Amino acid sequence: MFKAVLASVLLALPLGALAQQPAKPTAPATGAAEHPRVVMHTTQGDFTLELYPEKAPKSVANFLQYVRDGFYDGTVFHRVVDGYLVQGGLYGRDLTQRRTRAAIPSEADNGLSNLRGTVAVARGADANSGTSQFFVNLVDNRRLDYVSNQSGLTWGFAVFGKIVSGMDVVDKIAALPTRAQGPFVGDVPNPLVIIDSANVVGEEKAAPAHASSAAAATPAATRSNAAPAKPATKKADKKAATPKAA
Repeated sequence: MFKAVLASVLLALPLGALAQQPAKPTAPATGAAEHPRVVMHTTQGDFTLELYPEKAPKSVANFLQYVRDGFYDGTVFHRVVDGYLVQGGLYGRDLTQRRTRAAIPSEADNGLSNLRGTVAVARGADANSGTSQFFVNLVDNRRLDYVSNQSGLTWGFAVFGKIVSGMDVVDKIAALPTRAQGPFVGDVPNPLVIIDSANVVGEEKAAPAHASSAAAATPAATRSNAAPAKPATKKADKKAATPKAA
């Protein structure tokens, strides 16, 4: 519990940090043929992500492997903060954690900014603790950008893609009422938003027709030793709390 609270505190970047950060370039133009795309089919609708392997090769490869493994099928968006972010990628519909692969090194210093619609790796206090969790920025969250490698506080969060279709679905998810549920004291959407399936565009026929169902998902059998990070407990605290790997 102490580690969870500490992680939440360490990642609460001061609003003043935004003013000190230089302007960051926007995400690369969409539509490039070499950019893989992933479609997520959720209980609130579908949305499509375009990924940037030339900017975040480790983050993109990690995310694609989870998609191809069926890891995200049947997981939920467990943290929704309207006007801030939507986060998911670890918890099943019963809000228990799935086993993940080893953490990946942070690529937050890739020049991409946490602008509205971008997708980034969620992590704990350690900059290099990201695994399967990701979040979608609902607004321009430049205070989550890389500043320096001095500490987890200044490392920021690695952007590796952007929503190119279905941002209205993400906004719909963000507008849902939230409540305390399972291990979380708040921010869990009501009703739960479930990722029924996720697939890489162009690879839909790489597996049998029923392999993308939630029942067929086979989580990666690897270690999961990150302590849950405690979410914000008050509505007033939500924008001050940063994404973290729960």
